[in-house]
Amino acid sequence: MEQKKKIIIDTDCGSDDAMAIAMALNDPAYEIVMISTVSGNVHVDQATINTLTTIEYADTYEPPVYKGSDKMLLKELIYAHETHGNDGMGDIGLVPKRLKAQEGHGVLKMLEHLRNSEKGEIDIVALGPLTNIALALRLDYEAMQKAGRIIIMGTAGLGAGNVTPVAEFNIWQDAEAAKIVTESGLDQIIYVGWDACLGDSMLNPQEIDKIRNGSTLGKFAIDCNKDLMEMNKERFGDAYLDMADPSAMAAALYPECIDKCDKYYCEVDVTNGPSYGSMLVDVNYFSGKEPNVYICSKLHPDKYKEYIYRTLRVE
Repeated sequence: MEQKKKIIIDTDCGSDDAMAIAMALNDPAYEIVMISTVSGNVHVDQATINTLTTIEYADTYEPPVYKGSDKMLLKELIYAHETHGNDGMGDIGLVPKRLKAQEGHGVLKMLEHLRNSEKGEIDIVALGPLTNIALALRLDYEAMQKAGRIIIMGTAGLGAGNVTPVAEFNIWQDAEAAKIVTESGLDQIIYVGWDACLGDSMLNPQEIDKIRNGSTLGKFAIDCNKDLMEMNKERFGDAYLDMADPSAMAAALYPECIDKCDKYYCEVDVTNGPSYGSMLVDVNYFSGKEPNVYICSKLHPDKYKEYIYRTLRVE
């Protein structure tokens, strides 16, 4: 039997994180060795509850969950309640019935796993603000160098922002952390931009119905995103779903679905102005500086959606 690839997931688990985590739990090629939580969409305590709930609904195996950072490095938190509900899961009463978080801090446990691994053995998939990842880099850079790919849902990609005209939520929520990660010098940092889940990669109402009616897990994944669907009626004209975290998870675990992913010189704006939290992507190489991170800005919609159906057990 082929050995499973190991991954660590770092999440501020809201409704789209939940779908992404459920997908990862159902991919037989991967083993989630642990999940760390972080404040972002909701407070880290709620993100932990949502992660445990998702693991129970996925009904596969139960990776340990550890709480991570409750605050950003410098910036005050501004939760995404309008997008995901006050509990991050559409306020439909989803709570874990059995599972509990493990003792220990998520950042320290992440570093422990990496120290005890072979170089490249464990990939990291980051679905929320990069506070935990930045702290891990500051605490033990040598351990973080042992990570394989670090795939991040973050940045506006090559498009417009979703929280300001130029900034995407995860980067904007803790831009100082994103700056540390971007400038870390690690050579396999891959940002999956918000633009990767837009256009033909958005789930349309018919595809949403297919997922919701196709399995119990699919119903869970769609129902907890009801607030996002309602918001998108105004943004996009109908109840579409722009599934940012599932698109990042698909890019991480099923790279065949990636259409456009190139390495650029990038830097994060942390100045106190209207472009705070934006990612400058030097697409035309004006700076003359060496490319430092990958930006994935487009997926193959058919392959991406097939992966969603497969990993949510949609029939």
